[in-house]
Amino acid sequence: MNFKNTAVIVFLLTISVVSAQDYRFGKVSKEELKETIYRNDSTVDAAVLYRELKVHYPYRQGEGFNQFVEVFERIKIYNPEGYRFATIKNKLYDESSEKEEQIEGLKAYTYSLESGKVKDVKLKKDGIFEEKINQFWKSHKFTMPNLKEGSIIEYTYRIESPFMSIDDVNLQYDIPIKKSKVEIFVPEYFIFNKTINPKAAYHPEIVESSMNRTEVLTKSQVTLTNGSGYQTGTNSKNPQLKFTQNKIEIIGSNIPALKREMFVDNINNYRSKLLMEYVAYKNSDGNTRYFSKTWEDVSKTIYNSSDFGAQLSKEGYFKDDVDVIVSNSNAEKEIIAKIYSLVKKKVKWNGFTGYKSNENLRKVYKEGSGNVGDINLMLVAMLRYAGIAANPVLLSTRANGIPLAPTLDGFNYVICRVKLEEGYVLLDGTSNYSTANILPERAINWQGRVIDDRGFSDWISLKPETVSDKIYQMNINIQEDLSIDGKLREKLTNYLALDFREDYAKVKPESIIAELEKEKGYIVIENLDIKNKTDLSKPILISYDFKLDNAVDEIGGKLYFSPLLFFGNNTNAFVQDTRVYPIDLIYPQNAKYRISINLPEGYEVESLPGNAKFVLNTTEGEFSYVIVPNGKSIQLVISSNLKNTLILPKGYPEFKKFVQLSSEKKAEKIVLKKV
Repeated sequence: MNFKNTAVIVFLLTISVVSAQDYRFGKVSKEELKETIYRNDSTVDAAVLYRELKVHYPYRQGEGFNQFVEVFERIKIYNPEGYRFATIKNKLYDESSEKEEQIEGLKAYTYSLESGKVKDVKLKKDGIFEEKINQFWKSHKFTMPNLKEGSIIEYTYRIESPFMSIDDVNLQYDIPIKKSKVEIFVPEYFIFNKTINPKAAYHPEIVESSMNRTEVLTKSQVTLTNGSGYQTGTNSKNPQLKFTQNKIEIIGSNIPALKREMFVDNINNYRSKLLMEYVAYKNSDGNTRYFSKTWEDVSKTIYNSSDFGAQLSKEGYFKDDVDVIVSNSNAEKEIIAKIYSLVKKKVKWNGFTGYKSNENLRKVYKEGSGNVGDINLMLVAMLRYAGIAANPVLLSTRANGIPLAPTLDGFNYVICRVKLEEGYVLLDGTSNYSTANILPERAINWQGRVIDDRGFSDWISLKPETVSDKIYQMNINIQEDLSIDGKLREKLTNYLALDFREDYAKVKPESIIAELEKEKGYIVIENLDIKNKTDLSKPILISYDFKLDNAVDEIGGKLYFSPLLFFGNNTNAFVQDTRVYPIDLIYPQNAKYRISINLPEGYEVESLPGNAKFVLNTTEGEFSYVIVPNGKSIQLVISSNLKNTLILPKGYPEFKKFVQLSSEKKAEKIVLKKV
């Protein structure tokens, strides 16, 4: 074959590939619809074939700049598990007609192959839903019609916003992206800090450029939006607004899916995304106003707002109640405990997060319901009024992720910190069952920013230091029919007690029994007794009788059984060879098992598991197993503790080995023989 013929063939192949990958809206091909798996990862249920996102700021006469976010996506659905990617949700700001975001120009189709032809079904109004979340936010959702295995969905829409700030731009999804194009056009008046999430494994290249832009004005005023109001300057001599427009472009191909792993704090912390923090606004006269140049700027901006710092000085609505507490208390700790209890009793959490007070606190106090900001700012205000050194602590919940750069949107929660002679105590009034330094899990997220009464701030650790214990005491009797009767007592402290109370404090005993019987084999639980469900000063104490069938195997006249019974059946979750993301165990735990086994008549011990001790990196964890025969009984004590609650990927092999050895040891069997 000569060179000319080869060139022709290559050219024809290129044309074929291009024609099969026409990414214009509505140009879905038969070849795309015939695909049964995604070539680069055959395990996925769906894949984004093409995604295009454009952020820009059109100028409207008399209004100024507005933000448009234009979205176009084409997604291939390979199987029914992929149908979940055919529901698209957006959260929109919706405070008033002047401050609201809207979705415009929505156009969407589902494409399928029927009798060898491409059939398209248009999204109709009955597949579009809007729901008010609270006074500030609404949800916009649409679900694609006529889904089948092999379908392709395609949609385009535009989010119109009066705000200049740009939400995080996700560059990686839970499914792979074959081709992606992101373009952001920003007028020079709006200054952003930008970075790719440093925790992400996928880091595409950012290409930056700039260009001149001119807006023809029909009025003599130049109006620029700064995100919180309008700045106006006279421009009667020149009917044109000339400025520089900066462009950010990110092109990606074959972007891998973000694979989920167990025991990850929040998988979004590791998602590849472009972080665009709106830090300053430059007026037409050249003056620059900074919003969040540093974390100190962010904290001061929040503290000086009417719905945050101003709430801490209001006292009229609770003054009488707190005066009674102070006059009837003898010590500072007693005052703190009573005020903490008062807040939790008077105001129940309505389920909404946020660090701001969204309502009039007098109204919240009277009606007994409020969001996180309402409750915990009220707690700080009460403590300060009583003469206690208390300050608010801004943080981001585990579900919200970790703020990686100074941003007003990085925080979505607030708690209270109290200064005592022996140290600091963290309080959260949103949970009926939280206690001093024992926060709900949603609030345990790396670090928070405490703001003092002057508005100055600093980072503090939210990492739990208090160890939570679970202690089991079990007596076992092996019956003639090889069933097992037993009694179990369980003690839970600190975070484990909080978790139990939040899950079961208001649950009926029969439902708790059903939950306890899950995954324990052929067990029947009776005489359940739970103490201290509402006494937060004491640990949770659980006791019950149980009968267990099929726990003992008889082979050749010998009896084989695991002394931990149902506690030895737990599946080891850490079996993968490598780990991409850190393991987050949230809080340190100690587990202890004290087991006494009464031997059945006519049997004696033939063999016991050997005593053992395993250590994780010298000080990070320890497992010990001590078993001793004692006449007609066997005594077993197992202790396990983990001090390190964050296992980095490089430390995973040692951690995996530690867990594996511990699990294998707990599964070992006792062998009894006839006398």
